[in-house]
Amino acid sequence: MKEPLDVMSLWFNSLEEQGEYIGMRFARVPPGSSQPEWVFPRHSENDGVGWFGGNLRKLGAPLDDLPTIRHPAVPSRLSFLKVLPNYLKPKHPLKWKTLGRGPAVAKCDGPPPAVAWHLFDEEATIRIRRVCRNVQVTINSFLLKHLTKAIRPSLEDQSAAVPWMVPINVRGKVKLPREAANATSYVRVEVQSYETMHDIHKNIYTALIRGDHWANWYGYQMGKFTTAGIRRFIIKNGLATPQWNIGAFSNMGDWDPEKKFTQSAVQGGWLVAPPVLRFQQLGVGCLTFQNKLSLTVQAHPDLTTDPNVCKSWIHDWIKEIDMDVASILKVIPEERSRG
Repeated sequence: MKEPLDVMSLWFNSLEEQGEYIGMRFARVPPGSSQPEWVFPRHSENDGVGWFGGNLRKLGAPLDDLPTIRHPAVPSRLSFLKVLPNYLKPKHPLKWKTLGRGPAVAKCDGPPPAVAWHLFDEEATIRIRRVCRNVQVTINSFLLKHLTKAIRPSLEDQSAAVPWMVPINVRGKVKLPREAANATSYVRVEVQSYETMHDIHKNIYTALIRGDHWANWYGYQMGKFTTAGIRRFIIKNGLATPQWNIGAFSNMGDWDPEKKFTQSAVQGGWLVAPPVLRFQQLGVGCLTFQNKLSLTVQAHPDLTTDPNVCKSWIHDWIKEIDMDVASILKVIPEERSRG
């Protein structure tokens, strides 16, 4: 029987051949330090969950199976046929205001210089979890609402719908050549300026119920029937996604909340950000490790090379989060707010 193919790796290789940098951005922030130790594993070799889980094991952590998809939507190849016409429709990118520029970058052959991050301590992370639990939304929905509000002032049309690619881990329902291979699809979520976190929560789950992640997964699986030249043509002509997205918002999930991993090499906070591309210029990553949530934002050099731009977005994102957490905790009854 023929082994399954990591088709997503073919697409990432084609992106690299088009001059894109496909390194994911990971880092550990050691205890007592504020300096991340960055590494940039190629996305064609692993997806984020696969690399991070494998790295924890390499560092001695007794990690069992990698996280698998929880949503019950059944994989369906027919879902791709429903969205196929969208690939041929014109894309409508949002326009940015003029952003600060840092040093010029001749080629996208290295990590983007515009990046910023924040690591919440355990107490702040628990408060965020508490708020999300009490208002009955996912942390994804909560964070995405405040992230979008933080970047809106940088857009020419601040009332526009902001479309995000939200990666979905499909392990457990697809066959892969390796446990750490690319098992990532996505749903597209538009965030309107007037929407609440409950609206965003509903929109994400509506997309999952509709099977959008399976439509996109099987769409990319068609890449195994094409040549490298055809894949490059598809990417160059903006046909690699059914609609344009401002960026990827990737939450890598909650790792080791019981703090069973005691190895010194894994202690501290962990950061992550997905790659950025010319047609998807923001890479936003979240990761919770041992009850410490991290936020990381990076921008494609075509958008900006100035880290201060990303720092301002992180600053405003945290401000929005803190204000909402404080305001919601005020109205949560004491007996419900514990833990």
